[in-house]
Amino acid sequence: MDGEIRINPYLTGNFAPVRSEDDFDLVVKGEIPKDLRGTLYRTGPNPQFEPRGEYHWFTGDGMIHAFRVEGGKVSYRNRYVRTPKWELEHEHGRALFGAFGNPMTTDPVALGKDSGVANTNIVFHAGRLLALEEGHMPFEMEPGTLRSKGYVPDYRGRTTAHPKIDPKTGEMVWFGYGVGETPLSAGMSYGVTDAKGQVVRRDDFQAPYAAMVHDFMVTENYVLFPILPLTASLERAMKGLPAFAWEPEKGGYVGVMRRDAEVSSIRWFEVDACYVFHPMNAWEADGKLYADVFAYPAAPLFPNADGSPGRKTAARLVRWRFDLSGASDVVGVEALDDLDGEFPRFDERFSGFGYRHGWFAADPTGAKTIKQNAIAHVDLATGRKQVYALTGGDMTSEPVFTPRSADAPEGDGWVTAVVWRAAENRSDLLVFEAQDVAKGPIATAELPRRVPFGFHGNWVGE
Repeated sequence: MDGEIRINPYLTGNFAPVRSEDDFDLVVKGEIPKDLRGTLYRTGPNPQFEPRGEYHWFTGDGMIHAFRVEGGKVSYRNRYVRTPKWELEHEHGRALFGAFGNPMTTDPVALGKDSGVANTNIVFHAGRLLALEEGHMPFEMEPGTLRSKGYVPDYRGRTTAHPKIDPKTGEMVWFGYGVGETPLSAGMSYGVTDAKGQVVRRDDFQAPYAAMVHDFMVTENYVLFPILPLTASLERAMKGLPAFAWEPEKGGYVGVMRRDAEVSSIRWFEVDACYVFHPMNAWEADGKLYADVFAYPAAPLFPNADGSPGRKTAARLVRWRFDLSGASDVVGVEALDDLDGEFPRFDERFSGFGYRHGWFAADPTGAKTIKQNAIAHVDLATGRKQVYALTGGDMTSEPVFTPRSADAPEGDGWVTAVVWRAAENRSDLLVFEAQDVAKGPIATAELPRRVPFGFHGNWVGE
């Protein structure tokens, strides 16, 4: 219809930004376990100003939400990550950057300036609280106060939002994509930060093609880089077409490399076209590598290369198998579960090693949407699954596992999740017994307003 105003769904409902920075003491119902002490940090996109041009959910300014738990009480604080982009736009009082830094929709005053948003993940390593996203260096925040401290220059370029921390060595293993002088390129980096926080390795290599590589997998001795056909193209973007788009005809690849080897040794395995935002875990056994991932038959949230709308799809848990001693370079694929889901987590004391328990945000309705309305626990040893379903249109964030103690058995602890209460348009922090999520939360901390849908979070103990 002529003159029709199109409303961006990622600027409405609980996707809409909350621009105030607040401190609240929360009302607790039920009982917070006395041994649960620390802070759940979460982050997500929260545009400071009305965006320019076409807004994509992945490109909003980062905002950190911190839930401090101590003595059975919960307090909340939220602050923007004051990146150079945030500061420049704050100075001018309006949005200046196009989505994904697109020069076609960027104000001339911002061309060539840093467009980082630090909106995707927040991790604690070697005494630093790091806000992360796809295309820039880690941005340090001060624990507790959430004061912005700035980029950590040691990384010498872009890193992604999903590093892995080795539970044995304390190393943080990470990667970058779109690396090089040309934006949206096939260049990638592999990097290592030691347990003291020093970057000790950064090596560049070329992927089979330019793609959005949101996450990767790390085992005790290997690293795996999934190159899946959500492709990147500067040439396409300069024609007014999508910078990132679904091109299944390019097929899928997974690069496998020993962590102590040169990047020239990467062996590329082939996998049918699919997309994976998030693996759950990966490990080694009997000369093979295994990776449990949430795989989509087509990339959600992104269009086709010609700009036409993409398919409406959902992800399910599958297991990838890599036979390192065999002649075949084809990835074996096994379905593990039939429940649509996303944002998988596990007991990260077992990161890179064999494990048993996993948790994820789920959608039992089969609606094929990123709005998840249940929390699931799966026991991979027995196949037993538990689901806690929300009602009334309520939606959950990623569930985060916290062990009961440093030496507790795998999976013994709690799961925390931030839930949007649709009818009241506000949010709650829920606490579950990790292996009994079906009985519902053992404690609820109520916020007076909502926390917008975000991406990732991590628990930082005292």
